[in-house]
Amino acid sequence: MTVPPSSSSGTPLPLVSSGKVRELYDAGDGRLLMVASDRISAFDVVMEEPIPDKGRVLTAMTVFWLETLSDLAPNHLISVDPADYPAGAAALPGGLQGLAGRSMLVHRAEMLDIECIVRGYLAGSAYKEYERDGTVHGMAMPAGLAHADRLPEPIFTPSTKATEGHDLNIGMAEAIDLVGKEAAEEASALCLEAYSRAAQRAEAQGIVICDTKFELGYIDGRLAICDEVLTPDSSRFWPADDCAPGSNPPSFDKQPLRDWLEAQPWDKAPPPPTLPPEVVEATSTRYVDAYERVCSRRLADWLGA
Repeated sequence: MTVPPSSSSGTPLPLVSSGKVRELYDAGDGRLLMVASDRISAFDVVMEEPIPDKGRVLTAMTVFWLETLSDLAPNHLISVDPADYPAGAAALPGGLQGLAGRSMLVHRAEMLDIECIVRGYLAGSAYKEYERDGTVHGMAMPAGLAHADRLPEPIFTPSTKATEGHDLNIGMAEAIDLVGKEAAEEASALCLEAYSRAAQRAEAQGIVICDTKFELGYIDGRLAICDEVLTPDSSRFWPADDCAPGSNPPSFDKQPLRDWLEAQPWDKAPPPPTLPPEVVEATSTRYVDAYERVCSRRLADWLGA
């Protein structure tokens, strides 16, 4: 795939939103240009230091999973080839060459007002609730489970989409109140099947997908998979050979960064601590490892190398 030369001429695409990691630009004709940066956040605070190759990993993994799951549901992807982007893309920071490998031209979607989380193992907020109440998202679980235990079967555990602060875990009844019975049930079935397929493939590569978050939306009246898919930012990836109940498995995601931050004298409010070079490098390596191990592809072969 040939990337056209970068250019600073012309008018940039209008910025729709800028989040912790991504910028969204209006690409016209019902399309958006999604650009994944190398920024990394933890505890809702964006670190000052970028993580090399992080944006490329998020984009490459998302494209891989959208291709892999394309027979299960439609998705929002149109192209990752900068030659297909509208003219104003060339005037964005870095030009077309800077966009290569970290951007996607996608259809706009009417997004569901819930986060669609699937859990296959007991960890994170689910484990804290289980320790306290013996439940996960209000659902009774077998007694005697330990941290990192495999659940009897994967479960759909939605949450709210908070405009400020943290998302809140909710039950299926509350999800139905937010998006309607048909949409909530379709989202649950779709996400559980997508997780099961992905987990089976990852397990064959020696990786456990503990949990993951999907974003769904309607495109032309059909529920579609959107945004990022099964990346280290939206999932917990554990090495299968170092994942035992009662342990805290090492992660191919940003959990080790969170662990480092937890050990610092920091109140989790901006500004964050300065990340030492070894933490930045180790985090970048984990992201690249996640892509290459889960997808059986080399990041060096992906766009923008």
